[in-house]
Amino acid sequence: MRKFKTDERLKKITDAAIARQHTLRVVCENIHDPHNVSAIFRTCDAVGIAKITLLYTVEGFPRISKVSSASASKWIEIEKFNDSKTCIDSLKKEGFKIYSSYLDKNAKNLYDLDLTKKIALLLGNEHRGVSKEIKGMSDEIFYIPMRGMIQSLNVSVAAAVTLYEAQRQRVLKGMYNKSDLSQKELDNLIDQWCDK
Repeated sequence: MRKFKTDERLKKITDAAIARQHTLRVVCENIHDPHNVSAIFRTCDAVGIAKITLLYTVEGFPRISKVSSASASKWIEIEKFNDSKTCIDSLKKEGFKIYSSYLDKNAKNLYDLDLTKKIALLLGNEHRGVSKEIKGMSDEIFYIPMRGMIQSLNVSVAAAVTLYEAQRQRVLKGMYNKSDLSQKELDNLIDQWCDK
């Protein structure tokens, strides 16, 4: 299908595929509002997230809006789990460290974290936050510093703040300039995207 793409379109696809960050994952745990999940997808595509993990043990799996996600779900791989331990075990088997957003006295400031490692950023439910089970399985707990009276951001905004900090750190390390896929894997991804 590459031959049917304009040079400009093929360059955009190739550049986006090269920039995909396969060592950075987002995990949404029981996020209730599908508009929030769709907004998270949109941000993930913007910063080059290759795959999103949906962990739903209480809420039903969300329906991703093509409007609010701007069709980002078309370009991002999705995996689903309905069991916390299975999800975390799978991520750790892939070599991911689990960093969960949670307001806690032992939590680390987001801006003190090294977000250039192989990490999965876990965001919890709008009302309950990250579950105790997930918190106990996390390698790090972090918070976004706030100066006002309110102590939390909308979950999709929190995702954006966190992911753009990850992007900033990764840009400084040149991690967007070269794919972490093999040439064959990269070519396969570009071919898949050209078929969409």
